[in-house]
Amino acid sequence: MDFLAKVLDKNERILYTLRKLYMDSGYKKYRMSKFEEYDLYVKNKDFLVSSNVITFNDIDGKLMALKPDVTLSIIKNTGDCIDGVQKLFYNENVYRASNETQSFKEIMQTGVECIGNIDNKCICENIILAAQSLNMIKDKFILDISHLGIIEKVTGLLNLSENGKKSILKAFGEKNTAYVDEILNFEGIDTKEGNALKTLIKTYGSFSEIISKLKIEAFSSLIEEEIELLEEIAVSLEKNGLSDKVRLDFSVINNMSYYNGIAFNGFISGIPEGVLSGGQYDKLMNKMGKKSRAIGFAVYLDVLDRM
Repeated sequence: MDFLAKVLDKNERILYTLRKLYMDSGYKKYRMSKFEEYDLYVKNKDFLVSSNVITFNDIDGKLMALKPDVTLSIIKNTGDCIDGVQKLFYNENVYRASNETQSFKEIMQTGVECIGNIDNKCICENIILAAQSLNMIKDKFILDISHLGIIEKVTGLLNLSENGKKSILKAFGEKNTAYVDEILNFEGIDTKEGNALKTLIKTYGSFSEIISKLKIEAFSSLIEEEIELLEEIAVSLEKNGLSDKVRLDFSVINNMSYYNGIAFNGFISGIPEGVLSGGQYDKLMNKMGKKSRAIGFAVYLDVLDRM
């Protein structure tokens, strides 16, 4: 290990450390091709971080792409696992347009995917693994977690148009309660009916604190199943000594056409943007013709260069 510390750079050491964590946790390495048919990304362009994709014509004339994403490839090339759970991890390069340089970059990404009969225990394990991943990068970290199911159910109490629902999600992401009133006024809905939404938008804190508050809200009976999962997560965090590092934050929003349930983002001290992102993506699985459920996360190693 001392030898590796001398010959590997910082990101390579992190990569090897995380790989050991995932292997020790029962995950198997998944290897994939550098290329996929471009059609895969066209059909799921809203799922991608960037819609810009490097393409080329294969020998047979088929339009191919250097992969800008790993999850889509894993779903496409992995069979359904209805009864069990496939636990996979990967270290892969993806090719995306950089917001800073406006040019394409080769980015090393590592992460895990659980595909199959995903239950609450598996969700808890995935969250613990995400927190442990952050801790191995730097001990000063925060993992923010949301439950998209709660947001969806509370939003569903209002008779909103599809555009109104999309705007509400934007308000959640921006933590903007004033924007909620604007949306409701535009939709012809009394702003008082949006109080539950505004309560959720302002929600941020420890699991124990926020769960207690959710239980006394007027809409609590609507989200009993979701609260039960949050309570199980809270117990797992406590057992693993991670309660003070993880927060409930309903501004964590992923594309709800693809994601459902738990969503989370990870941050470390010294870097202003997220270094880890993940969540449940059963809707994406269904869209791609799979019956399995799924949850996973990715660690963005290129962002760590700023550490």
